[in-house]
Amino acid sequence: MSFCAASPSVNSYSRSTTLLNKTLPANHHISEPWWGLKRNITPCFGARLVQEGNRLHYLADRASITGTFTDADLRHLDQAFPVLLKQMELMLVSGELSPRHQHCVTLYAKGLTCEADSLGSHGYIYIAIYPTPSVTS
Repeated sequence: MSFCAASPSVNSYSRSTTLLNKTLPANHHISEPWWGLKRNITPCFGARLVQEGNRLHYLADRASITGTFTDADLRHLDQAFPVLLKQMELMLVSGELSPRHQHCVTLYAKGLTCEADSLGSHGYIYIAIYPTPSVTS
């Protein structure tokens, strides 16, 4: 699915810096809170997005990262994040993601897996983004 226009909420994380540049620690420290969906996968980027109607807002101080992403995965995360955000906003419109009901959805983009769920929180969407595991035969 292709999105031609970026939504205002996608731009709210700042066009001047990349998603992970200067705003997130390289590794999550256990003494700090984990903001996204808890997954037993590394590397993993997690965040709590603020929901306002059918819009989602990313706040860098409500994000965590564990493990070490490759440079390629970091680049893909930076490129895919606005697209994933827009897809989640469309899922809010369609009702597939609901602020009132816990239901995990999975999205894929640029070799990354994104899991998202409101956890019935009435105002937040929790996400976990990690490299899509390779399928071996």
